[in-house]
Amino acid sequence: MTEAGSPSIQSPDYWWYRARAYLLETVLSEHVGEPRRLLDVGSADGPSVSWLRGHGKQVALDVDPRGLGPGGVCGSALELPFGDEVFDVVAAFDVIEHCEPEDQALGEVFRVLSPGGRFLMSVPAYQWAWTHFDDHNHHFRRYTRSRATRALRASGFEIMRATYIFGSTFPLFAADRLRTRLKERGRNVATLDPEAVPGLPDVSPAVEKALLGLADLDRKVLRSRSLPFGSSVVVAARKPY
Repeated sequence: MTEAGSPSIQSPDYWWYRARAYLLETVLSEHVGEPRRLLDVGSADGPSVSWLRGHGKQVALDVDPRGLGPGGVCGSALELPFGDEVFDVVAAFDVIEHCEPEDQALGEVFRVLSPGGRFLMSVPAYQWAWTHFDDHNHHFRRYTRSRATRALRASGFEIMRATYIFGSTFPLFAADRLRTRLKERGRNVATLDPEAVPGLPDVSPAVEKALLGLADLDRKVLRSRSLPFGSSVVVAARKPY
């Protein structure tokens, strides 16, 4: 059976993907350095890594071939088809929550990174925000900042920066998730079509402009400090020398 792909495959210009791209760049760009080789894990979610173009020789990997361009590698984050210590940077944006066991995926990232190599990661925040959207997207977990950094340290990484993003839109996110949870009570997850790409909420041009404006407030704050809450967690970590 074919699992559903990322919604970004069909909607790469959706406001959330565009906003996440520039928030990731704001938080993580200083930790990219000048890599010789960079691995993009989960590259079907292309909009989030556009800002990394031009940083060394890039290799794209995804379990879903529909999101891969020419030269991309179809493979799993649980068993990366690469040798040891061959990448200076590994990026995995909204990938690790799909991986079980988690420590195996993080161990694979650690293995393919060269000493001093950087791991750039984002994951969805807060287990209380779980809805059928997470089931439909084949998530295994959501994270807090401390949960994410604990998992990385347990796998041998040093934490360089960890923050939430989408803090300005968080009240809207929290209200929507709580409302959705109330609506979903008693609904059978098995009724979801596992082959269908999960849908994204429709937003009007005016609402999209407002949401992007709120996300831009995050970007201004994140240039100098971290956010104490938000709907995603972003971490920059390093493999020790």
